[in-house]
Amino acid sequence: MKSNERAQIRKRCGLTQIHLAKLTGISQARLSSWENQETKLSPKDLRAALTGYFSGDLDRLSTIRWRVAGTAFQHKFWTALPRIPPGTTMSYGALAARIDRPKAVRAVGHANGANPISVVVPCHRLIGADGSLVKYGGGLERKRWLLEHEGVVLKPAANGVA
Repeated sequence: MKSNERAQIRKRCGLTQIHLAKLTGISQARLSSWENQETKLSPKDLRAALTGYFSGDLDRLSTIRWRVAGTAFQHKFWTALPRIPPGTTMSYGALAARIDRPKAVRAVGHANGANPISVVVPCHRLIGADGSLVKYGGGLERKRWLLEHEGVVLKPAANGVA
């Protein structure tokens, strides 16, 4: 690896992945070191922010610095997700329009599914155009829990499943 590549990696270090193992929270948040691929326990401020979020201080997520690898489109999309306020939702199409790519609804869906730090980059706030819960890497039960935790009142779907 060239020295300029190492410098770029150092600039990108930060929260790179979250593991969701419990329905009502994160069992372990880890920082991944891109330089040597080792994982380390998260620092106190990251743990405090996540604990605060799950204790009801929903704005604590905005204090977490993160950087993840991805395409220019993914970064544009991932940067837009935290701008959806806690307690609100947005459709995939509306977010595609917000990032000036109104016809990129499928690409938005793919970028959402590739988000390695869900909850911090709140991909759970995206819903279907009809208000239904659609796709979530952690499962729809967890998505429902996160949205309700943030105060979203979900409407029942036609088949009785929101």
